[in-house]
Amino acid sequence: MPVSVLVLTKNEQNDLPACLESVSWCDDIHVLDSGSTDDTCDIARRFGAKFVIRAYPNTTKIFGGDEAAHRNWSLKNTAFRYPWVLLLDADERVTDDLRAAVLTAVDSPGGHVAFRIQRRDFLGGTWLKHVQATPFYLRLFRPEKLHYERVVNPVSIADGPVGIVRGYLDHFPFSKGIAHWFERHNSYSTMEARQIAQNRRDRVAFSLRKAFTAADFHERRFHQKELFYRIPFRPLAKFCILYFGKLGFLDGHAGFQYAMLQSIYEYMIVLKVRESQGMS
Repeated sequence: MPVSVLVLTKNEQNDLPACLESVSWCDDIHVLDSGSTDDTCDIARRFGAKFVIRAYPNTTKIFGGDEAAHRNWSLKNTAFRYPWVLLLDADERVTDDLRAAVLTAVDSPGGHVAFRIQRRDFLGGTWLKHVQATPFYLRLFRPEKLHYERVVNPVSIADGPVGIVRGYLDHFPFSKGIAHWFERHNSYSTMEARQIAQNRRDRVAFSLRKAFTAADFHERRFHQKELFYRIPFRPLAKFCILYFGKLGFLDGHAGFQYAMLQSIYEYMIVLKVRESQGMS
């Protein structure tokens, strides 16, 4: 059974060609754009992809300020030709092994409504094999059986059993340089701080017990997130978890650099939450 492909973009003229080339075997490619001002549109159409713009005229925030809403809109409003969808970012590449595994999975999904895919993040020429917080992402799914929650780094929630497909999805988050990474994560940290503030306004009760014992994965993940938000010296803790706990030092200098960048990102969130609460 064939599969549809959905690529999310904004000003991705540098990365999009290689991404689309990696899925050239697909005859139903959709590019959902957030208002690019470069050649993203022309590139998508040159590769034969269907190009849809969902712009946000009243804000310059990435995804309009709500990534989950943006993704949910795409699943409800895109006319996919096939029942299964493979979701990609422009800086990701589908390897040959993953292509074969995806087509096999959708041909015989069993009772699964979605599948997780193992992603390889690269910094320079180094695969960040150890320092990643998690290498598995839910990217292959029946669109009517999936939705997203959280305004940034959204949680993928499947309405049914989830499996795993073999093969790698290669990711190049630093392809546009460190300055772009900081610019993007400055936006992400603002949205993350907003999510934390919203959780506290809603007075969602935190449970240490549920962080470790909740039967539902997403409920457990929520309370683990809240636990992490309460850890003293959280940026330092993030570095130690990634560099020592996840054995990031085995990734060499790239592992150290990545762990440092993630701790800086965490500190940006801490500062913005404090600022929103009127704290110095």
